[in-house]
Amino acid sequence: MSQKWHDLLFIHWRVDPNLVRRLIPASLELDTYEGSAWVGVVPFRMSGVRPRWTPPIPGVSALPELNVRTYVTRDRKPGVWFFSLDAGSALAVAAARRFFYLPYFRAQFSINTASDGTIDYRSRRTHRNAPAAELRMSYKPTGEVFHAQPGTIEYFLTERYCLYAFDGTRIFRCEINHAPWPLQPAEAQIKVNTMAAASAILLPNEKALLHFARYQYVKIWGLKEVNRESQRSK
Repeated sequence: MSQKWHDLLFIHWRVDPNLVRRLIPASLELDTYEGSAWVGVVPFRMSGVRPRWTPPIPGVSALPELNVRTYVTRDRKPGVWFFSLDAGSALAVAAARRFFYLPYFRAQFSINTASDGTIDYRSRRTHRNAPAAELRMSYKPTGEVFHAQPGTIEYFLTERYCLYAFDGTRIFRCEINHAPWPLQPAEAQIKVNTMAAASAILLPNEKALLHFARYQYVKIWGLKEVNRESQRSK
């Protein structure tokens, strides 16, 4: 698939590794930076969502998304592990659950941009029988674009080119390709945030690390079972 991501904010908190280790499959290794795990809440919106070489599909080609994530490795390949992904399209949620084994949930969104560039972002989960989760905040970039350098915390948190999924018994890897992130420093006012709490993660009462990205074009491949890949390589 291909997707275009807009007005994305990486919001990250440093957390105790033991807090998140119990929430990810045992066959994945929790990835840490200087001994700490990191949990991210990432609001953005998407457009041009479609299988590559096909026209956009009405109703699912443009939608808001909000995810809660941490970072893992498998076979020395770093990637993203999602605790939840909320989206504004019932069809997209159903497809992602069915074909990517990802914990997607339906949600209602309101996103507005003020004249000074401040983005007002609101999400409330509406998925039946799912834990309640809500985000109400505003944010905007505050500086020039830069690209993260290897070894930095910015690189660790953003430059990841695969995600991992779990169907209950098997681990899958999904390759993701994009240019280096055009990051900017940012400021935010968070009024309500229960996204991580809905996944049984207690965020620390400290200032979050913020990085804004105006735009990113992404290519996404299909899932491959990690166990089978490992067995073939032996």
